[in-house]
Amino acid sequence: MLQASLVYSTLSMIWKAKNNRIFRKEMRALMLIADNISSFTFSCIKNRKSEYTHNYRVATQFVFSFFWRGRGSLCVTTLCALLPHRRQTLKMVKDKDAIDNPNLKDKKMFIGIVWNCAPELKLILSALLFFCSLVTLFQFFPSHLSFSVQDLRNCASLPPPSSALQLVTAPTSPSPIAPPIEIQHRHIKQEDVVLQNGVVKRNFNTYGTAAYNFILMSAYRGGLDTFAVIGLSSKPIHVFSKPTYLCQWVPHNATGNQNQNQNQNITVLGSKILPDWGYGRVYTVVVVNCTFPSSVGADGAGGQLLIHASTGGGGDANFNLTDTIEALTETPGSLNALQFTEPPKYDYLYCGSSLYGNLSPQRIREWMAYHVKMFGEKSHFVIHDSGGVHPEVMEVLRPWIAKGYVTVQDIREQERFDGYYHNQFLIVNDCLHRYRFTTKWMFFFDVDEFIFVPKKSTIKTVMDSLSEYTQFTIEQRTMSNKLCYLDDHAGKIYRKWGIEKLVYRDTVKGIRRDRKYAVQPRNVFATGVHMSENTVGKTTHNTEGKIMYYHYHGTISERREPCRQLVNKTEMKVGGTPYVVDTTMREAAAAVKRFELRTIGSVLIRTKQ
Repeated sequence: MLQASLVYSTLSMIWKAKNNRIFRKEMRALMLIADNISSFTFSCIKNRKSEYTHNYRVATQFVFSFFWRGRGSLCVTTLCALLPHRRQTLKMVKDKDAIDNPNLKDKKMFIGIVWNCAPELKLILSALLFFCSLVTLFQFFPSHLSFSVQDLRNCASLPPPSSALQLVTAPTSPSPIAPPIEIQHRHIKQEDVVLQNGVVKRNFNTYGTAAYNFILMSAYRGGLDTFAVIGLSSKPIHVFSKPTYLCQWVPHNATGNQNQNQNQNITVLGSKILPDWGYGRVYTVVVVNCTFPSSVGADGAGGQLLIHASTGGGGDANFNLTDTIEALTETPGSLNALQFTEPPKYDYLYCGSSLYGNLSPQRIREWMAYHVKMFGEKSHFVIHDSGGVHPEVMEVLRPWIAKGYVTVQDIREQERFDGYYHNQFLIVNDCLHRYRFTTKWMFFFDVDEFIFVPKKSTIKTVMDSLSEYTQFTIEQRTMSNKLCYLDDHAGKIYRKWGIEKLVYRDTVKGIRRDRKYAVQPRNVFATGVHMSENTVGKTTHNTEGKIMYYHYHGTISERREPCRQLVNKTEMKVGGTPYVVDTTMREAAAAVKRFELRTIGSVLIRTKQ
């Protein structure tokens, strides 16, 4: 009571000394705090607990109200008087309760435990109030003395250990040593100079390279006297300059006898082919054909094919930079000369473009089973994984790999180089030359496209009828990737394969549609995505009615049910595009399912979208 009265008297004296209206308002509030403290003490002594709770809450609210108004120092002054007063008052209440209720201690064990933590709570509260008061005082500091939170953080951080301490204290683990930087060429900067006639000669300093001169992917023999080298090269060099490629054959056992051409070190000018139709980006695809005047390495002694790639002054007219590339090395006895003349192992080989993205395992399952059935036992499929053969797709391919129908090649490393569409021109050209003597016919199409021949024909009869051509193209039938034909219960349609339910064909006329193609690879030097322009022999596009492909664009890259709209019409228009029901692939699905079950069993029966 004495402390509360003292606070009240002090505040009254300050009130009389101040004339500021705002200050008087705040002092009036502090006087009310002191009055509540007195009432709080009196109510505690008389054990009026409701008044005790109310008065203490009001006092606390006023204190924090003053803090938010920016008078933290007055809050500290008031609470400094409040805290010891509150401790004395609560002690009086505790003594009175002990007299009135002897068993109170046993009944309020939880409250006792909390009470034992009161000193810690007071310490935390005091520290918080001190910090808030300090922040309030900072508002009155001059602007040139301002500082940031980072300054406080730096002050609070521990100082670094002294050098003497570091010498004494042994490190717990050796710090990693950064590898030395290898400087291949130290550039001497050329400064601008003033000539005798007063002209300022400016100098240009070059650093690094924007793109590689040549990126080798592979090299293959095309015969006893010819080779094909496949790679990428900087596109601007080929667009704005005339790079050259010099082919050199270095036999392992070179002799000076000029009559033995097979053992000579021979050099010829290579012929470059750019098969990507100008679609390249930073890099363009280059196929270098090296044809020597006679057989090289035909004796089986082995040798090495070197390519000397020159920029032709492209990029810097002062320099004709030349890089020597070890394109191919043949060890003694490794050459099989019979591969160029003996019958091929396969009748049909599929060269796939780069597979990327989150592909649907179910669509891959349908595609594989359908085409293995169509092309037969003497067929093979080369799948190029550019990130699309994820584990679930690999589970679909694994049974066919075990049966010898599929080869998967990991080509993800080519993503480093910015070429056209995951460098698919590079990939198909590598596939062409890699399997050139392995198959009679080579097909180029995508995994969302299904080859079809009419019921009265087989793939063999169609190919035999086109055997006089080196290349033929295949017409496209574009299918809707979202319209599904509802001819039975809606709950069953989702269990069907994609080729069973996506039966609406686009019938727009008068437009040019992309075509895919097949070639006899022994007569092809380089190839593209939709056809080859570097062949020996005839090409035909007149294949309508003989062979076609159904294109389900976009369905392979979606991991969900393809049906977006169930329709029960034979003809309709969607967005101005006319569609008609075409059940050709739907009718073939049942036989494909039976073939899959008979060939690899039921291992893929639970494949998901």
